[in-house]
Amino acid sequence: MQVSKRLLTALTLSVLASTVQAADEVVVYSSRIDELIKPVFDAYTAKTGVKVKFITDKEAPLMQRIKAEGEHATADLLLTVDAGNLWQAEQMGILQPFTSPVIDANIPAQYRSSTHRWTGLSLRARTIVYSTERVKPEDLSTYEALAGKDWEGRLCLRTAKKVYNQSLTATLIETHGAEESEKILKGWVNNLSTDVFSDDNAVMEAINAGQCDVGIVNTYYYGRLHQQNPKLAVKLFWPNQSDRGVHVNLSGIGLTRYAPHPEAAKALVEWMTEPEAQKIFAGINQEFPANPNVAPSAEVAGWGAFKADTLPVEVAGKRQAEAIRMMDRAGWN
Repeated sequence: MQVSKRLLTALTLSVLASTVQAADEVVVYSSRIDELIKPVFDAYTAKTGVKVKFITDKEAPLMQRIKAEGEHATADLLLTVDAGNLWQAEQMGILQPFTSPVIDANIPAQYRSSTHRWTGLSLRARTIVYSTERVKPEDLSTYEALAGKDWEGRLCLRTAKKVYNQSLTATLIETHGAEESEKILKGWVNNLSTDVFSDDNAVMEAINAGQCDVGIVNTYYYGRLHQQNPKLAVKLFWPNQSDRGVHVNLSGIGLTRYAPHPEAAKALVEWMTEPEAQKIFAGINQEFPANPNVAPSAEVAGWGAFKADTLPVEVAGKRQAEAIRMMDRAGWN
């Protein structure tokens, strides 16, 4: 009997030890690549002792993996880009709501899910870029104006298959309604100088090479390409400053429905909205902190201040399907 008690005690201690060890670890599925997230997680581990394991892949496979794992979940958190993707994850039922006064205080409501299932961590503007050799800034005004005859044969765009353009289109629909938005898209397609490109870098390289004069890209692509080629004859322009403002989207994070370590995961998310983490995360990614009390890096700040669209970013998800159908009708491939 004594041996049994000792064995039972040992087993109990072993289970407790395993529980404690498990609580000192958070697992993140991330569609952001290693080099953009590892420094943030390393800083958290150094500060708290909590290990952060992460698996990187494209957003769609990660979301399907979380769904397939179900109650046998491995991931505590899903980190991905664009409110459209976060909305999809929410609709798939793979995220659970969680509330936090810390997050609410740090991140504006427009950059959080209204159902409390995800929060933004960093912001990126999807804005106009132009040739400094063939376009004067005063020639530019709004996204909508790029559909006009002045830009016929002068516009380059990324494929409509990318969620970034789907989200931009969704906000156009929210702002202008379906009929007017479709006219704008058809105008853009009519003004294309060539077939659409696979990524934003290709759009800017085409402008730099003289293949087109203007385009629409995410700001961090501009920052990275400009680092590689400081002589790039392309600059950013902030459109719609006299009305709705620049389209802003985000990278964000959500708590998985069956997270094994929900409290530890919540603590990590809270810390990621604090100034220390915001500076690291946004700085590495050449993005804007989602916490408005944190200044962007010197390089990002050098692009100039702008008025951002105040629409809740989850509109990008709510109108995503409608946006995709409209882009197809407009001939935007």
